[in-house]
Amino acid sequence: MTARSSLPRRFYGDCDVAAVPKGFALRLDGKIARSPGGVPLVAPTRALAALICSEWAGQVEVIKFVDMPATRLLHTTLDALPPRRAQAAASVAAFAASDAICYFADRPRSLVERQNAAWRPLLDWAREALGLEFRRTTGIGHAEQPAFTLAGVEALAAGEDDFTLAALAFAAALFGSAILALALMAGRLGGCEALAAARLDETFQEERWGVDAEAARNARAMEAEAVMLDRWFRAVTKVGT
Repeated sequence: MTARSSLPRRFYGDCDVAAVPKGFALRLDGKIARSPGGVPLVAPTRALAALICSEWAGQVEVIKFVDMPATRLLHTTLDALPPRRAQAAASVAAFAASDAICYFADRPRSLVERQNAAWRPLLDWAREALGLEFRRTTGIGHAEQPAFTLAGVEALAAGEDDFTLAALAFAAALFGSAILALALMAGRLGGCEALAAARLDETFQEERWGVDAEAARNARAMEAEAVMLDRWFRAVTKVGT
């Protein structure tokens, strides 16, 4: 059996979005779809439901969940997050404790200049806009972040609704950075900008040594997820639409 033949076949003709008492539901052939855990696929805004619907509409002969990051995130939000909100908020703080954009190189100069141009304004933004003071370091030595900063990140995450918290935890893991995740959530960065900042070191090395096929595939997958997260955060804020 090939990988393609093992995928579920598209079993529906039409998909649309319908208003329901708790938000906006994804419907397949007029019936509300459900998550793997049996929860109705209902989003808080029409814009978010439309984002999910666009992924289902884009499936052709088979359903490729690997190409449906918003649907996968919705499943996580509905099935896994509710009993694990505290753990999700703590996971964002854990990425803050070893935030990728706090680790600056000491050479070569061209890399250091890129890091300073991309990362320093974000560290300033985190301090000025969110009251989060991050310590930067040079090299691979661990930078111990202030306890009040980590507590602040966790409190910010815990204060969000389920749909925003799930995306924030996803973004922190994708970027290896709570700062980039928070900046994306706040609209300080777009999805591609956040990913570029997260992959700055890798991109620098790729420019020098080239890119292999697997790395290129991984980068494309990460870009698709970053763009989806950007759209997700904007859609969640469109209350009542």
